[in-house]
Amino acid sequence: MRLARRLMYLGYYSRHMNWLMLRRFIRHTREQYGMLPVRQVVAFVGDSLRYNISPLEWYQFGFAGLGDSDKARWAGTGLMYEFQLRANPPSERGVLDDKRRFYTAYREFFRHPLWTLEELEKDPALVKRILADHERLVFKDANGNCGSSVQIHASAKFDAANLIAWMNHQCLDMVEAFVEQHSALSALSPSAVNTVRIFTLLDADGEYHVLGCRLRISVNSHVDNLAAGNLAALIDEATGVVSGPGVYSDITREPERHHPVTGTPIEGFQVPFWRETLEMVRQASLKYPQNRSIGWDVVITPQGPGLIEGNHDWCKLVWQLPVGHGLKPLLDIPNF
Repeated sequence: MRLARRLMYLGYYSRHMNWLMLRRFIRHTREQYGMLPVRQVVAFVGDSLRYNISPLEWYQFGFAGLGDSDKARWAGTGLMYEFQLRANPPSERGVLDDKRRFYTAYREFFRHPLWTLEELEKDPALVKRILADHERLVFKDANGNCGSSVQIHASAKFDAANLIAWMNHQCLDMVEAFVEQHSALSALSPSAVNTVRIFTLLDADGEYHVLGCRLRISVNSHVDNLAAGNLAALIDEATGVVSGPGVYSDITREPERHHPVTGTPIEGFQVPFWRETLEMVRQASLKYPQNRSIGWDVVITPQGPGLIEGNHDWCKLVWQLPVGHGLKPLLDIPNF
């Protein structure tokens, strides 16, 4: 039964494979380890079945240079899918999947307003107020992932007569006021709002656990997602200080101890309002305990932290790559 399920996963990975990335990873691994491509394919297929990981994760987790005990510590796509299915039942995920519902449910933790296309269509006066009150606007697909649908535009580009038509044409059904990040984060990387990702879990007894804290750092990008070529770095939970270099999910790129554009040190960076950030995320995690494990995206503004979104299918790469080793044992919580 387990083998059949993992063979199904392998078929899924093949259908959704980034083949250009795979070929680059194969060439890089041949140069680094002298491992021929055929040997790599045999290895990542075998390890995919044994350790429940995808072929790309075989490279991103560094399996070419690991022994069995270290490989067993990594949590891959298959394991995370099964874990998150238990932690966040499909019947309860809607509040996290739909950014409009998320804003309604967690409005008290936001620092910026958000409007739906439906609201704009019902109230033309609202459109005029938004354009008059905000210099920049962020447009999204309410069900989009990984920042793929995000567009940022100056309000002056629009008027009350064309904004709604433009959003419909772009298939964007939500608009937010552009949130200004803290000056320390702008000095680190001004190209996007750089968010804190905090992974949380509630066990069967309702006890709250923090599984990790990361800083997501943009690199000449309007989003900060790792999948878009940006960096993620480890934050020390006790202090809010970044305690390691920024890492890419692309194995051909070296970790960065200084931001590659601004030159600002990444390691040693102090995240502002850290105690307030941890407390806000704790309160948000306990508000709707039906979803027990969430990856929270937090913006740090000059006034304090605010929520951006919560992810039921939070990223195992952002979680593990900045640490440099697998964190699967953290999911082995008693009574989960």
